[in-house]
Parts: sequence; structure tokens; C-alpha cells
Amino acid sequence: MPNPFIHIELQTQDLAEAKAFYATLFGWRLDDLPGLRYTMIEVGEGTGGGMMQAKGDGRSHWIPFIAVSDVQGTTRRVAALGGSVLKGPAEVPGYGWYSVLSDPTGATFGIWKPEITPDAA
Repeated sequence: MPNPFIHIELQTQDLAEAKAFYATLFGWRLDDLPGLRYTMIEVGEGTGGGMMQAKGDGRSHWIPFIAVSDVQGTTRRVAALGGSVLKGPAEVPGYGWYSVLSDPTGATFGIWKPEITPDAA
């Protein structure tokens, strides 16, 4: 199926508390990425994700990311279809490209293209 959900990200006001909560509740393995202030969530089967300290004082929230083959082009299409670009396109060096967007109803989602696709490996 094209464009599956590929990554779910938690932006939280208390990263340490969130990590302890989810690791204990679900048994997720949490791996801190060196130098990025980002924690990967390994769930075994299914879609994994990540956690990070939220910027500012907004509420904690989850953002689903959808796989795309062209972050820049998809970001332009979102705007053309009445959605909004909240951040990006932006690069995570060595990992890939992303944008954070909202649909015309205001629902937030992200798009992601890894630097190296599994088919290219």
C-alpha cells in the first residue's frame, strides 16, 4: 500500500516521565540517539516511533508520520489542496527529510522520506 504510517512521534513536556511511563506500560525499548536529543521507540512488530522534549509550553501530543517518496513535492501539494505547512521541508542529516503539516480541518500530521530506502539497501 502506498504511503503507510511509518513513524509515530511524541512531543512531550516531560520526556523522562513519558519514557518511564511507556517503557513500563508497554515494554517498549527506548534508545537515545547520540547528539540529537531524540529517543527512538522500538515496538517489535508494527510501526515504531520516537520521543522528544516539546519546545515551548504547549501540551504534549503525538504526531503520525506518513511515508512519501518526495517530501518537497508532497509539501507543495498539501498547501495547494488547502492544508498548511507547519514546518519544513527539513533535513535530519544522515536520516532523511520531513515536513510537519495540517490538513484543511486542522489535523496535524508529518511526512517522512528516509535518506536510504529499504529497497536501495
